Amino acid sequence: MNKGILAAAMSLAILAPGAAFAQSGESGAAAGAATGAVGGAIVGGPIGAAVGGVTGAIVGGTLSQADSSRVHRYVVEQRVPSVSYNERVVVGEPLPERVELYPIPADVGVKTTYRYSVINNRTVLVDPHTRRVVQVVE
Repeated sequence: MNKGILAAAMSLAILAPGAAFAQSGESGAAAGAATGAVGGAIVGGPIGAAVGGVTGAIVGGTLSQADSSRVHRYVVEQRVPSVSYNERVVVGEPLPERVELYPIPADVGVKTTYRYSVINNRTVLVDPHTRRVVQVVE
């Protein structure tokens, strides 16, 4: 493995945990991406870093249990129609353009730029830039 890549991975391994504790919300995705990239780089080199970074961002971006409950209550109150979707809803997989995404207003008390949708009567959080499912809210 290239010594430069190994040095960068080790630097991220040292800094990423501090970033995860210092920040919350979408920052969890950044910390998750950094941590995943480090793990991927150690195991699989540059390609492993790229795959690990994406996976880490998805896992690191989820809401806490309390925030999930707030979002779920809000969605139930809104009575957004459920979209029938024949595919499995999987964290990390993109949703088709036909699935409408709705914003989560600040007054819900959850700081996030994620959007939500209701698919097969389940609330899902979605990254609006990639349309990837970030979390299924129960």
